[in-house]
Amino acid sequence: MFGYSMVQMVRAHADKLERTLRDLILNMYRPFKWTPCFLHKFFEGTIKRGKKISVIVEFQDGCYEEGCNVVEGIMDSHMRNKIRHYFPRISSCSVDITPSGLEDVLNSCQHIKKVYLNSEVKALLNVAVPAAGAKGINRGGRELTGKGVKIAIIDTGIHPHQDLSNRITDFKDFVNNRTAAYDDNGHGTHCAGDAASASATYAGPAPNATLVGVKVLDKMGSGSLETVMQGVDWCIQYNIDHPLDRIDIISMSLGSTAQNYGSEDADPMVKIVEKAWESGIVVCVAAGNEGPNAGTIASPGISDKVITVGALDDRDSVERTDDDVASFSSRGPTRYGLTKPDILAPGVNIISLRAPNSYLDKLQKSARVDNDYFMLSGTSMATPICAGIVALILERNSSLSPDQVKEALMENADLWKGKDPNVYGAGYINAERSVPI
Repeated sequence: MFGYSMVQMVRAHADKLERTLRDLILNMYRPFKWTPCFLHKFFEGTIKRGKKISVIVEFQDGCYEEGCNVVEGIMDSHMRNKIRHYFPRISSCSVDITPSGLEDVLNSCQHIKKVYLNSEVKALLNVAVPAAGAKGINRGGRELTGKGVKIAIIDTGIHPHQDLSNRITDFKDFVNNRTAAYDDNGHGTHCAGDAASASATYAGPAPNATLVGVKVLDKMGSGSLETVMQGVDWCIQYNIDHPLDRIDIISMSLGSTAQNYGSEDADPMVKIVEKAWESGIVVCVAAGNEGPNAGTIASPGISDKVITVGALDDRDSVERTDDDVASFSSRGPTRYGLTKPDILAPGVNIISLRAPNSYLDKLQKSARVDNDYFMLSGTSMATPICAGIVALILERNSSLSPDQVKEALMENADLWKGKDPNVYGAGYINAERSVPI
């Protein structure tokens, strides 16, 4: 039987291989199904030793160091196999591995809990800010602007736009390893402006917040599970290294189709964002743009901890009477039965910052507004608007935990009575009510 040894390997270790990875391995041989039988073994051996797969290896609790040591030893005996990055916080590592190397790892390492495919992750303000009640909020005799609060935009990068007024304090690039802030796609710059633009016309909710750019997506707006995990892990470590200048909020306008791992807590991307949440960082993530179908919430928005943000269409007006959920905004429940999204924020025809000569800027010239701005729609835009409002909450009371911030947003949202919470969440975000008195 052609591919027999690989089929046997998948069958023997099916409980440790996530489904998409199993399918990928079993489908490797399709191009050779018409190959003469006497060549099957040759072609199978060529694929097993030459085809490289990028995976995330998760170890059993308490076995991280020992597991890594075993895998490192196996990597040394296989050409083109190597460990790429270590994730001790979630007892995992990312590995470039051949099917032959994977078979050896599964047979030899008794500490493996699960192996996941390093799957692809993609990037998913005029009246929007006042419509969300986020403009002109005064507490204690002064207007809140996000001053003293730091937001990490995990995305395609940030162009140093004039309306960010030198507020990009740090920049980390996991794609091209550049040190100066840039954005070759444009999506991350728009998101940064959605949260913190200081434009006179298109201001974000937190125009005085500082920003950290974490580039995990490439010029085309694509990345991998590994780069996103690296970005979140870097933010957690940043706070350990800078205890007096911490990242307070992570905004993630990206995601991937949620896979069935049995529970959301087994999803590697959920694991890492929940580690950030547990470390004290408020994490806002996009619900996804696969509506109006039910059950389309993206990962890591399926997490029961982080704030999952859907998109509202404010009909280009401040009035609430004509508002409704955007047709594209992903709906719950999650594939594990959890009610999501948590809240809705404006996400249709949002005008924010333009990154000149970026991929989106060249692709969608008609979306340019004036010379320095750009119009986009999506839960990608709703998420940083929510993050900007969180900055106002934390400016007012920096001692609030992520759980308390989430509770304040959801309990003070404008409700749609009788509406499905798997479509509308807790309601339309209301910054004025959510910020503590």
